Amino acid sequence: MMNHTFDALIVGAGQAGPSLAGRLTAAGWKVGFVERKNFGGTCVNTGCTPTKAMIASAKAAHTMRQAANYGLKPAPEFTVNLAQVKARKDNIVAASRASLEKWLQQMPGCTIFRGTAQFLSAISMQVGADVLEAKHIFLNVGGRPASPPLPGIGEVPYLTSSTILALEELPTHLVIVGAGAVGLEFAQMFRRLGSEVTIVERSSRLLPHDDEDVAAAVADILAAEGITLRLGAECISLGQEDGQPVVHVSCQDDPAPSRGSHLLLAMGRQPNTDDLALEKAGLNADARGYLPVDEELRTAVPGIWALGDCNGRGAFTHTSYNDFEIVAANLLDQGQRRVSDRLPVYAVYLDPPYARVGLTEAEVRAAGTPVLMGKRPMTKVGRAVEKGETKGFIKVLVHAETDQILGASIVGTGGDEAIHCIITAMYAQQTAAFMRRNVFIHPTVSELIPTVFGELKPLEEIAKPAGN
Repeated sequence: MMNHTFDALIVGAGQAGPSLAGRLTAAGWKVGFVERKNFGGTCVNTGCTPTKAMIASAKAAHTMRQAANYGLKPAPEFTVNLAQVKARKDNIVAASRASLEKWLQQMPGCTIFRGTAQFLSAISMQVGADVLEAKHIFLNVGGRPASPPLPGIGEVPYLTSSTILALEELPTHLVIVGAGAVGLEFAQMFRRLGSEVTIVERSSRLLPHDDEDVAAAVADILAAEGITLRLGAECISLGQEDGQPVVHVSCQDDPAPSRGSHLLLAMGRQPNTDDLALEKAGLNADARGYLPVDEELRTAVPGIWALGDCNGRGAFTHTSYNDFEIVAANLLDQGQRRVSDRLPVYAVYLDPPYARVGLTEAEVRAAGTPVLMGKRPMTKVGRAVEKGETKGFIKVLVHAETDQILGASIVGTGGDEAIHCIITAMYAQQTAAFMRRNVFIHPTVSELIPTVFGELKPLEEIAKPAGN
């Protein structure tokens, strides 16, 4: 065994870890950094970067098929070479990963260890033959696709959101169990690349944590592209017929099983905390494996923090990076930043995308909050019409008494970018009146946001969507 002493030990090279190492070493701290596999974590290796690269390829294929809709000569019949799509994706991932690894390797004051870290005590961890000791330990170990206890899961080959990225031949028919963001993005991606796609979902609708009109708009987008939706599948089990996967469901409208050439399970994620030997540090994960933390991301054990996907306080790249910012500000800048300072924001990268900030309509209705709502379909957004992408809408929620912005949802072209002007206004605690005075660039999707804030109506005057 070789013993090493550091000011800080960081475990995991996801979004929070490397940037924290940069701040700490710049402040003169001696940092030990542990990564057991690929630098960049989920985002770079199996999440944002590879999937958005493949979504771009799928978008290009879809656009070629739609040539006649834009007054162009229809493209000749073409097929997608998934191996080439994968190679493009792999090159993008490799470049991002290599850049991050090089930065850490050349960072003065940072020593990298490769392997799995396990606690020996509250101030020490073992990585192979090395014992690393530090008074500050930061766990940024991320998560992985969950394997739900479905009947038959051990008897059927299946893909996860990670392993599906290694395919080099298109599935003839991809059956996806799970209709969260991951399942929906892969569904549209592979449909546009040329596969038949079926989505099987327990809930009676898509996106059960979002508003009914959002779910309906997303369902319309997917169905229009030929994706089969099997909703309300309250009893799901897996099997095989002739060597191919079969998903047995119990649906009120159609109890027939779904058969396909490939099966993707997209039913959530679990944190990578089960092999850290937490008990030796006095740490206890919750029932789902997450490490409970306070508002400053400190665990119950002094000197140990949990950042990113393993703390259960956010499941996104942007929340992981913000975890780094909170910890660094409080440790180095005498800050008082807290997890609850951030707004709930996220997007589902369909085409067109869905983006959301703050409260939903269902939440404000349930709370009985006096609310005004503005809503405009994309058919009345000039930029969307010009692009030939008119599905979706812009919706904003405003407190009827204080004029404060409570939330917004945008389903539609450019929505993942346009929503940021509302996010910024909410962080600045600005009002609907402030938004109405903004003058945005024409022609854009964003330019209609002040208009939507000028078309507010009392929520009680607006019909309650079915299902809410």
